[in-house]
Amino acid sequence: MPLLALTVAPAAMAALFGSLFAGTMPADLGVRDGGLKACPDRPNCVNSQATDARHAIAPLAFRGDSAAAVKALAAIVAATPGATIVKAHENYLQATFATPTMGFVDDVEFHADAARNVIDVRSASRLGHSDLGANRKRVEALRHAFAAVNP
Repeated sequence: MPLLALTVAPAAMAALFGSLFAGTMPADLGVRDGGLKACPDRPNCVNSQATDARHAIAPLAFRGDSAAAVKALAAIVAATPGATIVKAHENYLQATFATPTMGFVDDVEFHADAARNVIDVRSASRLGHSDLGANRKRVEALRHAFAAVNP
């Protein structure tokens, strides 16, 4: 019986933590006046439309059709462990990324700007103050994967 308890406990703990640390999805995500929501005054968010160094990150460049670029990016996101696509439209993609152990959830948005040939991105943690650079690392990993399919 103790062996069974050791094998069940991690799954139970992950389920418990997942519900405790998921937070609530912000109601004001999406594109408004051509822009994504600004980052809060915490270091757990990056945004390619931000002007301050703490939150700023480069958008993802693409070639060709913006809808095809978003579709290719959606495939990359969908194949990423912990990712769930929430919304996918022609020029907009919204996803969540959950950490495997504690279940912290980050909201990530992408908006293609066909005039600039870039996909703007915002990635923010729902809870906490610092994310130890997790959102920036995620965006850079997605940028690398996207550049491999859209050079």
